[in-house]
Amino acid sequence: MIETERLVLRPFREADRAAFAAMNADPRIGDWLGGVRTRTESDEALDRINANIIERGYDFWAAAARSDDRLLGMIGLRRHEEAPPGPCLEMGWRLSPDVQGNGLATEGAKAALAWGFANLDVPEIIAFTAQINLRSQAVMNRIGMTRDPSRDFLHPTLPEDHPLRPHVVFASKRRYV
Repeated sequence: MIETERLVLRPFREADRAAFAAMNADPRIGDWLGGVRTRTESDEALDRINANIIERGYDFWAAAARSDDRLLGMIGLRRHEEAPPGPCLEMGWRLSPDVQGNGLATEGAKAALAWGFANLDVPEIIAFTAQINLRSQAVMNRIGMTRDPSRDFLHPTLPEDHPLRPHVVFASKRRYV
């Protein structure tokens, strides 16, 4: 579990399922992910995430409000073996639209990045998003990640003419002191 001023990053709980499904079914979220997710798809994703947390100690954790434990989204780290962009350790976040724009993604991503370097033996952590997703790129910049255009890619699961297919990559290198 990771705590910040306003967030707790923790495994998902059964009580989180409805809020997680509602977030994943919201077109304001789905528009950035190539489509909305059904309740079944959302439940399956939550189960995979928690299984990874049990196995590895990390994945995209539930991002809950520290004040009342309300699920706000997810923030965390995920291992990718396939290219592109892998093999790599990816940082990612997804927050409900009603809490976006108030610094929670930056706060949680900064904490997850610090946790990753403190607990995992990796030389870097990357983040990627659609080239047109300037808000996510702004979070990446705010947490100190650097754009790496040499690693940009076309998302392999999206159709060739899809506007989200071009993806940009940002990286944060481990600082050895």
